Amino acid sequence: MENTKKTPVYIDNVEYIYEDLTSEQQTIINHLADLDRKLSSAKFNVDQLEVGKQAFMTMFKEKVGEEV
Repeated sequence: MENTKKTPVYIDNVEYIYEDLTSEQQTIINHLADLDRKLSSAKFNVDQLEVGKQAFMTMFKEKVGEEV
């Protein structure tokens, strides 16, 4: 009896078993997963940049208000 773990992968709500895919298909899945991680990281960075920009805008407006 073979005791191998099967890894489900979902693409457009369709389940695929990673181990049953060809090497080329597995590579594509790996690229998709990596791109998802990079997109998530980029969105996180954009959020940080937007908050930082807003903080500097607030500081600028406070400093300009002090001069008036």
